[in-house]
Amino acid sequence: MTSDVKYRVAVIGGTGPQGKGLGYRFAQGGHTVVLGSRAAEKGEAVAAEVREKLAGAAGAGEVSGASNADAVEQCDVVLLAVPYDGHDELVASLPLAGKTVISCVNPLAFDKRGAHGKIINNGEGSAAESAQELAPEATVVGAFHNVSAVGLWEEPGLLDEDVIVVGDVVEAKEVAMNLAASVTGRVGIDGGKLRLARQLEPFTAVLISINRKYKVHSGLRITGLSPDASH
Repeated sequence: MTSDVKYRVAVIGGTGPQGKGLGYRFAQGGHTVVLGSRAAEKGEAVAAEVREKLAGAAGAGEVSGASNADAVEQCDVVLLAVPYDGHDELVASLPLAGKTVISCVNPLAFDKRGAHGKIINNGEGSAAESAQELAPEATVVGAFHNVSAVGLWEEPGLLDEDVIVVGDVVEAKEVAMNLAASVTGRVGIDGGKLRLARQLEPFTAVLISINRKYKVHSGLRITGLSPDASH
């Protein structure tokens, strides 16, 4: 596996903080990015913001905006970076057949005690698994759940953390693992089967709690791997 493959990535939810930040990082890494939105003009407005931030960056990929469905049509890789509320209806409406779909959706809830993970399908499901059920002709993996939107957009360099990727198809996981190099400078880590999104998605609530306590934008690092473990 190499991290120098270039993809065309549709970012659904590309006008939100997480989608915009990941779209920026992917384009910075030389990938072509189409930011999707319910309104094409909003997608293009945020794309212009990303292009301005990329001005002068050597080797940056093209960034454009489109409606969600048009963005998917233009790309082979689709990143779902949308709120969990309304997730199922949106995913079911998209032409995802034949696409590699990367879900970074975190089903979270908030109360007086802070953030916590929602229980999906009585504990037997996750947003990523729901997306796979709704788009059976796509291949869904989970990745980028635990990366800070603020860090993606505001940190000047690569983020000092790891991206864990889960999925049931090795080739699809490798797409997300390669894209991770645009964020961290390292290919992502294969974390196992898609069902483990049930642990990755709500873990974001722990990071939110840490961030609130220590006033930081924390991330995950996996220790004990050899330098070439991801290849």
